[in-house]
Amino acid sequence: MSADSRQVYRHLDLGTAKPDAAARARVPHHGLDLVDPDEAFDVARFRAVAAAAIADIHRRGRAAVVVGGTGLYVRALLRGLCPAPARVPALRATLARTIAAQGVPALHRRLAALDPAAAARIAPRDGVRTVRALEVALTTGVPLSEWQARHGFGDRPYEALVIGLARSVDELDARIAARARAMVAAGFLDEVRALRDRGLGVDAPGLLALGYREMLACIEGRSDIGAALDATVRATRQFAKRQRTWFRREPDIRWRHPVRDRGRIAAEVTAFLTDNARPL
Repeated sequence: MSADSRQVYRHLDLGTAKPDAAARARVPHHGLDLVDPDEAFDVARFRAVAAAAIADIHRRGRAAVVVGGTGLYVRALLRGLCPAPARVPALRATLARTIAAQGVPALHRRLAALDPAAAARIAPRDGVRTVRALEVALTTGVPLSEWQARHGFGDRPYEALVIGLARSVDELDARIAARARAMVAAGFLDEVRALRDRGLGVDAPGLLALGYREMLACIEGRSDIGAALDATVRATRQFAKRQRTWFRREPDIRWRHPVRDRGRIAAEVTAFLTDNARPL
């Protein structure tokens, strides 16, 4: 089960490192290709999709493996989703017009004034989460961060072994740069060009994924491939830093190096599955 908030989008394959057809033929994958890139997708929808997939896996006597790095998705799946007000279409339309006129960062600055804690956790160009946090604060007078603090994410719907892959910053930075180069070599520009040809604008939810705006700027002549590649690497490293900060606050994660600790990981997974075996 993928817990990646960008792999839910169809046609975003290379830039999201989505498993290829061969990998998906070998092992069933869930949570991929759920919506088109111009459609919003939020944590509540993810939790519903993930819960249904995990229930189906358990009915077949199997253990679910959840992978991916969207911290809020993982938290909501393992620890619950705090109650919050329903969406307000009229307010959302107003905020969407602001984004169209001024860009997401303008809304993010407004959020920082109303809910600094939420703004610190949301990327400045993440329009989906910025709109939701502003919507909650403006309609209730209570910041989203306070709603979340009251909830405490204390639900425990699943027995879970949570393993975090711990690489050094230098190692991770090198892998990010190598991956970005490999994506371009594999045809990332063509993927983004095809999305543009579908009529997707820069503010489409799917194009908030790392690298897509940078490649779009190259396609439209606003930068060259070298500049687009450098910008993708910078943005990805900044995102990885935010991920490290997020997951350091999460409880019960066992940090392991994916290569040096491979044997230890295998032993821990085997012990967990033995202790939580489900009858067939």
